[in-house]
Amino acid sequence: MSIPFDLLVAGEINPDLILSGDVEPAFGQVEKLVDMARLTIGSSSAIFACGAARLGLKVTFIGMCGNDVFGRFMLDAMQRRGVDTSHVIIAPDGLTGLSVILNRGVDRAILTHAGLMSALKAEDITDELLHKARHLHVASYFLQEALQPGLIPLFERAHSHGLTTSLDTNYDPSGQWRGFDDLLTVTNVFLPNEVEACSLAGCDRAAGAADRLAQKVETLAIKMGAEGALGVSNAKMVQVPSLPVQVVDTVGAGDSFDAGFIYGYLQGWPMQKSLQLAAACGALSTLQVGGTDGQPTLDEALAVMKS
Repeated sequence: MSIPFDLLVAGEINPDLILSGDVEPAFGQVEKLVDMARLTIGSSSAIFACGAARLGLKVTFIGMCGNDVFGRFMLDAMQRRGVDTSHVIIAPDGLTGLSVILNRGVDRAILTHAGLMSALKAEDITDELLHKARHLHVASYFLQEALQPGLIPLFERAHSHGLTTSLDTNYDPSGQWRGFDDLLTVTNVFLPNEVEACSLAGCDRAAGAADRLAQKVETLAIKMGAEGALGVSNAKMVQVPSLPVQVVDTVGAGDSFDAGFIYGYLQGWPMQKSLQLAAACGALSTLQVGGTDGQPTLDEALAVMKS
């Protein structure tokens, strides 16, 4: 029996309202003007799913949203980008989350209303659904509070059905970075950025963090921004440079990187090639405003890699 989906993404659903301009908000009823405002696909999980679909993977998504303007916007936008949303749980009385992002090129400030971002539970992801995919990806660990307690059993259950697993924690607002030793042992691919990796490993350099984290997880890929990316698999460390681009917006660049890396991982590519594709996907995504408009096709990313 053929498996209908390459990827099952279990994550949060929210749009981003991106305001662009060289301003800082101020209280006291001070009104300031921005250069542009756009409502776009938000959430690390959804941006990752769209990036993977753009590369040609068959992607299905499970999460929770409300039957409201933001929820309907997200489902329609994800479907138009090739992501199957038939397994999304719609809570009639729930509120879809929203992030308001003030973007200033390479830096940004974010205000988030969580809404239903934290409502998805491990038991919502049934064995029947797991049977439909080759790989399970989870992002925004710290926002998905209801999923956290059941994530280790979920990953173990996924493995028992033949799926591989990947995790991008994103940042821990508490700064505690606890509870990952057991989780990483059931994670096939771990995708932190440099700050997250160093925080988890208790190191101040990516290479040292990679040494420690690689002892706990099968495959590790660390996003290092302008310094490129570093990966470890089978005790071999590989580093690739970043691609020089004129950055417009960094929102979602790490999620696009993740999509590129998982594409390579599922194709059985060597670490260096997977990292190069990931770096290309992350860099190209920054050429447009929002997390998804700049995401490349596979041919576009490969052309940049070759050049």
